[in-house]
Amino acid sequence: MISSRTSRILLCGVLAVGAAAAPPAAAATPGTPGPKPGAAPGKVGTPVVQGPIPGTVPGDPKAPDVRDTYPWMSTNVNLASAGYVEQEFYVSGKADGYGVTGERVASGVPYKTRVIVRRPAHPARFNGTVLAEWQNVTAGYDLDALWSAEQIIRGGYAWVGVSAQRVGVDQLRGWSPARYGGLDVTGGGRFTADELSYDVYAQVAKALRATKGVRPLGGLKARTVLAVGASQSAGRMTVYYDNVLPKTEAVFDGFANIVGSAPSRKGAEPVFQVLSETDVRSPVRRADDEVFRRWEVAGAAHSGWNGQEYRRPILRRDLGEAPSYTCDQPPWSRVPLHHVVAASYAHLTRWIERGVRPPSAPPLELNADGSKPRDELGLALGGIRLSQVEVPTALNTGDNSGETFCLLFGTHVPFERARLDRLYPSHGRYVAAVAKADKRNVRAGYLLPGDAQQNLRDAAASDVGRR
Repeated sequence: MISSRTSRILLCGVLAVGAAAAPPAAAATPGTPGPKPGAAPGKVGTPVVQGPIPGTVPGDPKAPDVRDTYPWMSTNVNLASAGYVEQEFYVSGKADGYGVTGERVASGVPYKTRVIVRRPAHPARFNGTVLAEWQNVTAGYDLDALWSAEQIIRGGYAWVGVSAQRVGVDQLRGWSPARYGGLDVTGGGRFTADELSYDVYAQVAKALRATKGVRPLGGLKARTVLAVGASQSAGRMTVYYDNVLPKTEAVFDGFANIVGSAPSRKGAEPVFQVLSETDVRSPVRRADDEVFRRWEVAGAAHSGWNGQEYRRPILRRDLGEAPSYTCDQPPWSRVPLHHVVAASYAHLTRWIERGVRPPSAPPLELNADGSKPRDELGLALGGIRLSQVEVPTALNTGDNSGETFCLLFGTHVPFERARLDRLYPSHGRYVAAVAKADKRNVRAGYLLPGDAQQNLRDAAASDVGRR
């Protein structure tokens, strides 16, 4: 577990939505070897892939441990029943290093990392799009922040988690020396500010398209590869897009920057930024254009209830306990930001493959001082308004305070029965209002039909409006 002090330090970079959250650039190391003779400038290397790594790995005889038998944060979702598989691979090669302003500080540095793949077992289930997630390390370990099983499996995506940063890889090495002891993304300790991370991430994308050697996607053929990342990872992707990508080979077809910063450069690859209410604190926004969309979701939190509930048993399994927090308000907004993120993936894929531009969305309303005006129920105004906000049964906001990560969790305060009875005199009227709000969001393109159907089932099963 990480300390409160470490948590606060990590938080310094988490909420930098207007600017990339990234470590300072490192100075070039004297004697760093240059490009190999004849190498194409900016060419992204194709790494060596090993695997899939067996599920059971011999433990260290000095400290045998169950952690050597499965990948870190292996999902607890029954993938087999959905026609999916989870596999882990080692990826190794020689990477170039870059500072945060895009200057190359190293060339040909050996590295070895791991990727975790969750994909359809058979090509017929695959929609052709790979979500290559830059795993978030703000908590001190790799976090599959954008793994949303219901939406990803229903859509037929392949999801690939990439361990690109030192903090995550170092934690893996300590968690299971037998499984991960050979990993290193620092060039033997020479590059500890994640200078290699940009090229490592790009090389994994290159491997996902490879037709020779070990193929992480098995028999699946990737038609579209999206770079996706949340919070701090979105900040790293922003640095990559703005400063590194212009000097290197393009290997991603599009970018989904979620609850974090987005590029300021207008490049060839489209960018989709999705922000929770937590993340919007300034009226200064990049305008939508032919390669950029920004959506803001009222009532949603940077890290909400859905992700917390999914990860709690997994962290208890892999760390012995899940972290707990004492926040000033009841935490974890239940506005499903992941529903909007899933819709953004579908739009981004169509944008790339068919040139169909996604719809724009109204921004959240802001006061002159950056605070958010609220209605009589305490709900933010403007933005994408899912049925959980338009037809509320609780106060969900993006705000909170308290220890360490509390400011990221938002709030969730269920309405008292008397208020629910005033708002919804009958159960049927409540269910009809949910259906109407979701139908409007589906038509607008902010919500997928499958998620609208689940919302309707949840509303029908509730006791709201029942006396």
